[in-house]
Amino acid sequence: MIDSIALLERQQIVDALTALVGAAKIDTDPEALRDASIDRFKKYQSVHGIFDGPLPAAIVYADSTDDVSRVLAFANANLVNVVPRTGRTGTEGGLETSVENTIVLDGSRMDRILRIDEVNMQATVEAGVPLQVLEDSLRERGLTTGHSPQSKPLAQYGGLVATRSIGQFSTLYGAIEDMVTGLEAVFPDGSVSRVKSVPRRSAGPDIRHVVIGNEGALCFITEVTVKVFRFQPENNRFHGALVDSMDTGLAILREVVTNGFHPSVARLYSPEDARQHFAHFSDGRCVVVFVAEGPAGIVAATSAEIERVIATHPHETVDPSLIEAWFDQLNWGQDKIDAEKKTMLEEHHLGYTTEISADWSEVGKVYDAVMHRIRTEFPHAADLTMLGGHSSHSYQTGTNMYFVYDYAIDCDPREEIEKYHVPLNAIIVEEALRFGGSMVHHHGIGKYRTPWTLEEHGTAYPILAALKSSLDPRGIMNKGTIFPVEGAGIAPRSRA
Repeated sequence: MIDSIALLERQQIVDALTALVGAAKIDTDPEALRDASIDRFKKYQSVHGIFDGPLPAAIVYADSTDDVSRVLAFANANLVNVVPRTGRTGTEGGLETSVENTIVLDGSRMDRILRIDEVNMQATVEAGVPLQVLEDSLRERGLTTGHSPQSKPLAQYGGLVATRSIGQFSTLYGAIEDMVTGLEAVFPDGSVSRVKSVPRRSAGPDIRHVVIGNEGALCFITEVTVKVFRFQPENNRFHGALVDSMDTGLAILREVVTNGFHPSVARLYSPEDARQHFAHFSDGRCVVVFVAEGPAGIVAATSAEIERVIATHPHETVDPSLIEAWFDQLNWGQDKIDAEKKTMLEEHHLGYTTEISADWSEVGKVYDAVMHRIRTEFPHAADLTMLGGHSSHSYQTGTNMYFVYDYAIDCDPREEIEKYHVPLNAIIVEEALRFGGSMVHHHGIGKYRTPWTLEEHGTAYPILAALKSSLDPRGIMNKGTIFPVEGAGIAPRSRA
């Protein structure tokens, strides 16, 4: 694979893009370019006005598949790095421009809902359609996407699919890969590929998954077709319990799910994490949360099973209205982002998460090992103001674990990531891999978990590498994302 080094100077790139798509679609404002050089991974530096990485040459606001095709073909011919983006809610450095004079290709103006098909229960949207906009349109028809990540007020479909997003109701509806039935994507040479929407097919490997989760490292997603579901909120029932240990909480989650029941929400919070969400009633214990939704009969049966399983373990029941009130405030939009920025500036305080997945038999071991290592090995443990975790997405074979860590920052803003986040993230990833889990459950690899890409995939990595070398042979797509590259993100590690 060719290492992408632009053949053109900065102004030549801008001039060529202007000729291709028109000046109205090109943004070279210095402030916009600085903002486009990072994502929320570098939120502490950015709130202090620090943008030390390579700046893009331009942001291109494509409003059609043809625009995307022409821009990618130009970039491919001239070895110009391209970072695809839509909703800009990425948290792992996947939107970071690691190469000077990158083109940031933005699909947010591709914002049409193309079709809502109530007979075949699916909707087709362009990449820039906000999830909240589609959800609001469906609610008017008594339908729902079933997809509700915390970024719901801001997220757009191209990014949701590119990062293998998951929502808070995943135990019932599944993750984005379970919802996507068809899509359209543009590859680096400008070629447009469509994967038709069908209920299922046995026609070779499922090529949807070449595109879903590619994080802009293989192609640009322009259109998506997803399943939709009946929306019956009048049937929702909420359940909560206090338990004395994570092991007890995990046992409750496991029993409900493996017995064949699918509550939309199945969560467990450690005492420390629960204190952030349920301080008025958690009382230093773990909190188990369930929501049952869907047709009345299914909700009744699911609720009965939840109550039966909880009753077999030592617990204290939580008033369902408290769980409902908490859940109504869980999503974050621009207001919460602005509040976070204020806290970072005034209090020099920050919170991060690192999420992994593991089998039922191992996830408790991962949790305990991570807690032990951070408390005994992390050199700046005195700066931690909170260390805990929660499970929020469960499966027949296992569950995920969010590790949540907040810290008071006692260093120059430029040093914050290396001093705090990088070593904490490394401990979590290493322990997940040591116990046979995945280093990332849904936020994507981005550019800051690439040191472990080889270890994550092991002997299957050549399959992934072959996709890159075949589909992006000139190496222009989002350098350093997923695929480890020296000088982009963090240096790669050798396979364990």
